[in-house]
Parts: sequence; structure tokens; C-alpha cells
Amino acid sequence: MKTLDAISTIMSTNLITLKREDDLETAELFFKRHKIRHIPVVAKDTIIGMLSYTDLLRISFADAVDESETEVESMVYNMFTIEQVMAKNVVTVTSDATIKEVAQILAQKEFHALPVVDSNRLVGIVTTTDLIQYLLKRLEE
Repeated sequence: MKTLDAISTIMSTNLITLKREDDLETAELFFKRHKIRHIPVVAKDTIIGMLSYTDLLRISFADAVDESETEVESMVYNMFTIEQVMAKNVVTVTSDATIKEVAQILAQKEFHALPVVDSNRLVGIVTTTDLIQYLLKRLEE
């Protein structure tokens, strides 16, 4: 199994991002519409934080109400900003980091996504799901 492949071979580059000025309702919409669990928060192309769906669940009833009941969520979401909820000290990797290095970071930390940054510019994101899919593909070879 080639774990020395660069993370750029499996990272997602079609990025959904948020700006610090966006609201949490927009974030929840992105999470649900795109079926993702992590969204980098950027200022231009520079990452300033990471928002996870779990972060939203901690402050709301996002999964406890059905899609048509948005009043409770809106009230809670209006109490917080993205900047207050997002993780700020974000661990990043470069696109030439190896899959093994990224797997080791994710195995040791309590998060499930890493932004990929080259020259201070967000170029991708890699998640534990990406790593599992890579592993499954390698096991089929």
C-alpha cells in the first residue's frame, strides 16, 4: 500500500467556504445542501477557521427539528456569529504532505478534516472519509 502518495491525490479541491460575515443559517444550508461536515472559513483565499456540523449541533437543534421548522434554529443562530463558533487554531497541511502523515495527524487529534494550504492559500480539504475511501480502493487492488 502506497501511503507515501501526496495528499493532493485524494483531497477535495471543489471547496465550499464561508466568510466570517456569513451567518450560521447559511452554514447549515451549505452543510445540508452539499452533504458535508466541515467548511473552511476564509478571508479571501486565506483560512481563518474551520466550522464543523458538530459545532452547529452543539449550539442548536439542527437535527432535532424537521426541515420546515426553522424558527428555533434562527433564534439560536442569531445569538452567535461564525467567528464565535468556528475553530480558530486550525491545523493545516501542505499539498505535498503524504497520506500517511495526514492519517497520523487525524488519528491523534479530535477533528476529522484538515485544510490543505500552499503559500498561505487554501487549495483543498482532506477528511477522514477521504482517507477511508483511499484505503478501500487500495484494498481492492
